[in-house]
Amino acid sequence: MSDVPAEVHTDLTPKEIVLRLDQYIIGQEKAKRAVAIALRNRYRRLKLPEDIRDEVAPKNILMIGPTGVGKTEIARRLAKLCSAPFLKVEATKYTEVGYVGRDVESMIRDLMAVGFNDVKAEMEERLREKSVPLVEDRLLDLLLPGSAEKDRAAKANEKKDAAVLGNIFTFINGNRAGDAESKISSLPDPSLSTSEKDAAQNASSEGSAVSDAEAQSASRQKESSTREKFRTMLREGKLEEREVELTVHPQFQMPSMEIIAGGNMEDLENSMQSIAGMFSGGNKAKRRTVTIHEARKIISGEVLDTMIDRDKVAAEAKKRVEQNGIIFIDEIDKIATKNGESRGQDVSREGVQRDILPIVEGSNVNTKYGVVDTSHILFIAAGAFSVSAPSDLIPELQGRFPLRVELDALKKDDFKKILTEPKNALTKQYVALLQTEGVTVRFAEDAIDRMSFLAEDVNAKSENIGARRLHTIMEKVLDDISFTADEHAGETIDIDAAYVDDKLKDIVTDGDMSRYIL
Repeated sequence: MSDVPAEVHTDLTPKEIVLRLDQYIIGQEKAKRAVAIALRNRYRRLKLPEDIRDEVAPKNILMIGPTGVGKTEIARRLAKLCSAPFLKVEATKYTEVGYVGRDVESMIRDLMAVGFNDVKAEMEERLREKSVPLVEDRLLDLLLPGSAEKDRAAKANEKKDAAVLGNIFTFINGNRAGDAESKISSLPDPSLSTSEKDAAQNASSEGSAVSDAEAQSASRQKESSTREKFRTMLREGKLEEREVELTVHPQFQMPSMEIIAGGNMEDLENSMQSIAGMFSGGNKAKRRTVTIHEARKIISGEVLDTMIDRDKVAAEAKKRVEQNGIIFIDEIDKIATKNGESRGQDVSREGVQRDILPIVEGSNVNTKYGVVDTSHILFIAAGAFSVSAPSDLIPELQGRFPLRVELDALKKDDFKKILTEPKNALTKQYVALLQTEGVTVRFAEDAIDRMSFLAEDVNAKSENIGARRLHTIMEKVLDDISFTADEHAGETIDIDAAYVDDKLKDIVTDGDMSRYIL
């Protein structure tokens, strides 16, 4: 159906999925196992006969655990593994219709926009090589503005000359060529002197036409040679800083009218702004002076936009969203009603749950790319549930999240692994950042142990914010180095346990201060 592959890496086994997640997330084996099975089941469902396939609904997952233990990261990495459209939303940003907040259906519209942009980017990448010659020609037109106009004029003259010659040989004085020849043959012979004059005049006009044609041909060859020289320089990157005048055409889109079919005030506001811009001339083309480097980006975007079939992109995006889309609803515990009672603000919270329910159960949502069926979108909800419990959610919503996974609080050993093992480990990030200033930072084993111990200790004594505690500790430890890095270019700085204690001694010894600073 599409030139773009619909799925990537969907044939990974659950064990392989867990191994991929292990590269970025430490611990939480139960959660990884649950999402790996959910992802594999989606692949299995696509291989079923069509009559059974539609009956197999995704098993949505509810993750329970404190902040900073990897709930969001698991969902995000899972979406990247299968190149699925992924959207993270906060449950607290939605309120039932009639209160302040966004319409719950907007999460599907946002997911569809993500899917559309993903597919569009993939198609652009596939067409980029074909667009290069077209972009080059437009850049050459900017560098040699006269050549393009002369080429168009020359082609117009060629057509005009061809038409004139055709008229001469086809019609003479309104008569066909055969009639003209008979009339000419019946005319009396002219005098010799007149013939000589006519022959001389004809020879002169023919010579003049030949010389004009040769001059035009030579001019075109010269211009063509100049254009090819500029093309070579363009490909070699010698003209990147040359400035040219470019007419920029803003991408105009008709206002979205999906608000009529159940949109919200935000959609209405955006549509009204689009209409106002259309009538006020806000979408007129503008002349800008830019470098060739900038012009190439602008022109490339315009050329690729004309090459892409937006209807085809929308159809593929809709297919991906409906079959492979993943929505991560965070902070779902914040809309739970305590002990099942609904009073005051809890009324609005329960209203959000009831609005989310049909989306999770499966419904049709109007978007500007078409109607999207949410029946097979995978929903992963997460919350700390430190005050409320999953049982405080309305029963219908609980039933739509049949898989519940409890994530473990992070310990010292987990923090040690987080600091060193993942591809994007914090220590690796800081080493790379300071290396840009010519400063080499080395973390000793005892420094890693000490920071891991402090993260666990502070989390236990104050609010447990999980791995995010490491960010705070690392910033405090490297504060002086980061501030004066330009003065230590070429130096190697070793971070050990003594260095860590020295930077944090005042904060660690003062319990009240550590609560506010760490």
